[in-house]
Amino acid sequence: MTESDDEMREEIDEVGRRVARTVELGGRAVVVAVAVFVLLIGLILPWMNGASGLDVLIGQESGKASMVPRLFAATAVLFGVLTSALALTTRRWFFTWVGAAGGWFASVDGVLAIWSRQSSGTDVGIGLVIAEIAMVAIAIQWFRTAASRT
Repeated sequence: MTESDDEMREEIDEVGRRVARTVELGGRAVVVAVAVFVLLIGLILPWMNGASGLDVLIGQESGKASMVPRLFAATAVLFGVLTSALALTTRRWFFTWVGAAGGWFASVDGVLAIWSRQSSGTDVGIGLVIAEIAMVAIAIQWFRTAASRT
């Protein structure tokens, strides 16, 4: 073997390692991007007592019954928006797995947020419901993508 063969083999191995770290999203990227957009719309619509999801996130809507919706707003922004944006731009498997696990947590938290609003006898705003549906869609897409790694 010559020096150039060793260099070529090393270059090929480096390309293989780089490809193994990245994920090919295909059509799922569009579905995730649209779901993130819907989630952002849900965050600006009313969640409870006329307060938007962003108001709930920053704490302008206070009270006992607003803690679970506030946690959902935080996890939806963290895992639904930020992690999805990182996964879509970097195409790293790590962010795909974080999106899947965090999306599951945020989805369950969203169900609890809706339930806590209903059980306290207060209104559930349309934004909260839209945000939950979008978060479930995001979580499903990240789970399907993470599960496709062989």
